[in-house]
Amino acid sequence: MSAPSNPISSAGYAAMKARYDHLLGKERPEIVEIVSWAAGNGDRSENGDYIYGRKRMREIDRELAHLARRMKSARVIDPSEQPDKTRVFFGARITVADEDDNRKIVILVGDDEQDASACRIGWSSPLARALKGASVGDLRSVRLPGGDKEWEVMAIDYA
Repeated sequence: MSAPSNPISSAGYAAMKARYDHLLGKERPEIVEIVSWAAGNGDRSENGDYIYGRKRMREIDRELAHLARRMKSARVIDPSEQPDKTRVFFGARITVADEDDNRKIVILVGDDEQDASACRIGWSSPLARALKGASVGDLRSVRLPGGDKEWEVMAIDYA
């Protein structure tokens, strides 16, 4: 099964949409109000509220445009509906072990929802690319900056 170029879980999409709505409905109008007030105060070249407000508005507009592009290209995938749960695909929770039997659990998520501290790795990361399509017992080699590292798939779960 081939996943879309920008897969995302429903929770990840909801978080992205919530961030977009927050920026558009709350933060941007507040900044527009501050900039309007500051512009009415006279000389804009030395007006910190005006200068900072315009800078913050540009940052918000950039982030809104980025989020809009990502949401437009996103394809929501429900991991529990994977047809072949014996192999690694999007949304899989995989237990892997290295050569020294150090075990690690990783979850394959969309690139927009990755979080290394929570062991949620992006779909296009080197480890995820190496694990795609693997079954329990398969050995997969990953090229890392420190050299190649081999991982064995110990368990696959789509909970």
